[in-house]
Amino acid sequence: MIVENCSYLRDARVGKQAKALREAGYQVSVIGADSGAFPWPVLVDGINLYRFPRISMVHGTFGYVLEYAYATVAIAILTAYVALTQGFDIVHIANPPDCIVLITAIYKLIGTRIIYDQHDLCPELYVCKFPRPRRLLLRLQLLLERLSYKLADHIIVTNESYRDVAIGRGGQSKSDVTIVRNGPEIEYLRARDVDMELRQRSPHIIAFAGIVGYQDGLDYLCRALRTLRYGLGRADFLCVVLGDGDALPDIKRLTRELGLDENVWFAGWVSEPDLYFRYLSTADICVAPEPSNRYNDRSTFVKMMEYMVVGKPVVAFDLPENRVSAGQAAVYVSKDEREFAVTLAKLMDDPVLRRSMGEVGRQRIEAKLAWQYSVPDLLRVYDLVSESEGVAHRPRRKVVGHAPVDKDRDLSCGTS
Repeated sequence: MIVENCSYLRDARVGKQAKALREAGYQVSVIGADSGAFPWPVLVDGINLYRFPRISMVHGTFGYVLEYAYATVAIAILTAYVALTQGFDIVHIANPPDCIVLITAIYKLIGTRIIYDQHDLCPELYVCKFPRPRRLLLRLQLLLERLSYKLADHIIVTNESYRDVAIGRGGQSKSDVTIVRNGPEIEYLRARDVDMELRQRSPHIIAFAGIVGYQDGLDYLCRALRTLRYGLGRADFLCVVLGDGDALPDIKRLTRELGLDENVWFAGWVSEPDLYFRYLSTADICVAPEPSNRYNDRSTFVKMMEYMVVGKPVVAFDLPENRVSAGQAAVYVSKDEREFAVTLAKLMDDPVLRRSMGEVGRQRIEAKLAWQYSVPDLLRVYDLVSESEGVAHRPRRKVVGHAPVDKDRDLSCGTS
């Protein structure tokens, strides 16, 4: 399995997939970037992990081009090493970026099966990240996406909206595209203690969890919190931001400019799952401030279901896939920061409504959205690909995958 934009230990989706495949009898290796890592294999829960050092580039188009060029070369070298030392039958690619297709094309020629796992719509993500996208680079993104579709023996997507893109823009047949949703593991439904230190900081805790990217709406959230604080006169809240990303310095600066230093706490990336979910369990309200655009409208945000698994009500902008995920566990607002603030205030004053919405969310996870319901779909894809290879599908010699560079977490890891 190959993942470039997030380290294996931070990419929940790739981690769950690798674990499910190993338990089904596959031998799995993951190739990906990681901070301070060196290119020798490490065994993690039965998964062979091959890591290359993540490099920090300057932000902007030039920085991403350098990062992806370096990562592509590193992945190519490690993939060749695994091919020579152990061999593999299937390459499972998680995007972004889609330039990894240039590596897999080589193995396609010698009969290796390719699974393209589309975490993000890269062309739409590029337009969201850069207000003035370059036409040539956008065309390149679309070309690489088409090549990824074309070379894949099967395509995995995270929701129905992405499937429509693969069928429409990608020209794929329905039978070649499978939805494998990115739900939380059922074990996270268990009751958790609150974090007393966080609980004592304010009467009302609001939580945001995930990537702090330019497409993730933290600027909208900050302006809504300013309205809550100064427009509605509510100083009795603390918003905790669990995550990091390339927009974090600008969001911190905006927080200071809006006079919210006492009402916003940037906790950073919380890598320990127990502490992460303890913080979420302590929150009274969780937020998903991603605004409507061509990327967000089609994407499933993992944060929504993580909020639901700990039984928290959600305030979110009214996006199609938000409604698919959360149903009545969320209150949906239009692209209006004052409405967002007013909704937060109403939930702050209504603990009964908060509890009822939280229970709806937990029930949705338990009944239909937990990761366990996606595992059969994942294994079905591997059955199809293995059968088309003309050999017994389990156990196989090897599945090799690439993990994206640690710039974003698809909490969009996927994001989606």
